[in-house]
Amino acid sequence: MIRHLINFIYPPRCAACERRLPPESARRVCADCIASIERLSEPLCEVCGVPIDLSTAAVTHGRCRGCTESPPHFSAARAVTRYRAGDEERAPVASIIRRHKYGRDQSLTHALAECIGEPMPLGENDYDLIIPVPLHLRRLRWRGFNQAALIGAAIARRVGRPLDVRTLIRRRATPSQTAQDRRARLRNVHDAFTVKRPARIANRRVLLVDDVMTTGATVDECARTLLAAGARRVDVLALARVL
Repeated sequence: MIRHLINFIYPPRCAACERRLPPESARRVCADCIASIERLSEPLCEVCGVPIDLSTAAVTHGRCRGCTESPPHFSAARAVTRYRAGDEERAPVASIIRRHKYGRDQSLTHALAECIGEPMPLGENDYDLIIPVPLHLRRLRWRGFNQAALIGAAIARRVGRPLDVRTLIRRRATPSQTAQDRRARLRNVHDAFTVKRPARIANRRVLLVDDVMTTGATVDECARTLLAAGARRVDVLALARVL
């Protein structure tokens, strides 16, 4: 009742295009913006989830060349959509991610959760625990929140699994990786994470959550750390993938 009253006085707007939504709406993203999301679809590399051309020699048994030559530690990674530089003005997910992350608008978490769609890119019943990619404490204090943790909380509620934000921690601050290639990023994040409570993840299937996956170096190092501490399997779900 209170929500309907608030929506009547302050009509909700789509988090992507700012179009007015019906006062009774509980959604944050309009149907047109949801429909316009360019979702990543098969064929995808069975491991890292990048689009592949099955007719080329670069693909081996459903895996891209990178995953064939240097398999990552995670078992599977999937993203909802692609992320391109400059997409923020016209792509719903990119626009919301940018304002969520850099505009420090935590209210946009619900909108991002809606963008995941039905079904999720990875199975909803395949995991025991949801873990977000952690921020270093210094960055967390500066930003005020961990966007991956907020998205992870929304996913945890959706799949009915616990969210854990205290077991995997970033013990070393790392320089910005924006202009670095995959090899440099791997060196940058090597040994940057640690597991504080190994019993929490022992023999458990972990879904690692992040907002944007670029080269995969960060989530790969997180997966390596979790597996070394006893996790049975680590998969990765990101809202967007830089391609």
